[in-house]
Amino acid sequence: MTTTIGAPSDTFDLIRRHLSPRLALTGSFAGRGATEVSGDGCRVTLSDGRTALDFGSYAVTLLGHRHPDVLAAVRAQLDTMPTSTRSLANPTAARAAAQLAEYFQQALPKVYFGLNGADAVEVAGKLARLATGRGRVVAVEGGFHGKSLGALALTHSPLFRRGLLGTSVDVVHVSPDDPGAVLREVRGGEVAAVVFEPVQGENGAAVLSVDVLRQWCADAARYGTFTIADEIQCGLRRCGERSVALAAGLPVDAVLVGKPLGGGVVPLSALVCSEELYAPLSADPFLHSATFGGHPLSCAALPAALTAIEGAAEHGARLAAVLDRALAELAVRHGELVAGIRGRGLLRGIDFTSPGVAGSVVVELAGAGLLVSPCLGRPGTVRLLPPLISTEADIAEAADILDTAIGVAGRRAE
Repeated sequence: MTTTIGAPSDTFDLIRRHLSPRLALTGSFAGRGATEVSGDGCRVTLSDGRTALDFGSYAVTLLGHRHPDVLAAVRAQLDTMPTSTRSLANPTAARAAAQLAEYFQQALPKVYFGLNGADAVEVAGKLARLATGRGRVVAVEGGFHGKSLGALALTHSPLFRRGLLGTSVDVVHVSPDDPGAVLREVRGGEVAAVVFEPVQGENGAAVLSVDVLRQWCADAARYGTFTIADEIQCGLRRCGERSVALAAGLPVDAVLVGKPLGGGVVPLSALVCSEELYAPLSADPFLHSATFGGHPLSCAALPAALTAIEGAAEHGARLAAVLDRALAELAVRHGELVAGIRGRGLLRGIDFTSPGVAGSVVVELAGAGLLVSPCLGRPGTVRLLPPLISTEADIAEAADILDTAIGVAGRRAE
């Protein structure tokens, strides 16, 4: 059976009937009745002919839309062997794992591939519990690690657990400002892992203290507890470094990456970790497996994506400085509405004085041609995620749109 989609109204009708009425409502509201139809670089074209700068997409489009090198790699794999038998060894997945380990300079030699961030979180938590024989995991207040049940236990905001009585994972959340928090938890010998985001994306681009994280890592290691850096949103040069944790010299046992790992073309995530954490999978590779884990079509994108990311890294650092200046100017000009600017590199959060103001700004931005990512767990903050391939002119255009949108939100709030 084939369903033909014509006008935008047909799309919204199908979403209402087969997905969610609220998705149809929010999508129609954001696009002012139009749908997305194509993407190229930093821009998305809508069904009514308008274009919008994409500084959102929840951090997936670090290389923009349809990066030519990534597309070429995926097309080549599509023409040879897009899927795997799962019985025979696949060279595409093997080469991707080797390249990812090399990307982190062999500090963490073992790799497990998933399709999204929650996949990587799930396997990391599972391996930590199996390798240590312990049941508890320490996570951080404000952190977000996914919505599948295991990952959801680590996610801090109760917003995402409404209607659920609990999860099977024993998790305690600690304050990001408390250097002694991990020591108090691990010295009882029951903690398998400490999981943290060096920069908390969903929490409005909150940057955690390196000094606190260093203390946590030392205390965890002293009691045989693994440390896991969730960099699914902040890693891969989004915040300047290949790995924020490794660049800071934190002796973590694992780094989780995803979102732009597939080049913004295919879904791909990975756990990159030590031999010790990976030991249960080394002993039994079928202990944790997934039909599409290490999918050749996704893995084919990885070498091209990492090469393109590294090629744009210096430009990204310059772009981040331009973004810093633009946001600082906006904060001064709209001091009555902007409570602060947070984040690092190309992951930035604008804190507004209320969720209402932030929501009004998001609505204005979409209509004016700038797509951003709201923070569901921190509704007073608007998240900006410019691609590495953005230009200074793109940043200036985004700043102008923000300036106007904040002004309109201010007048509405009067």
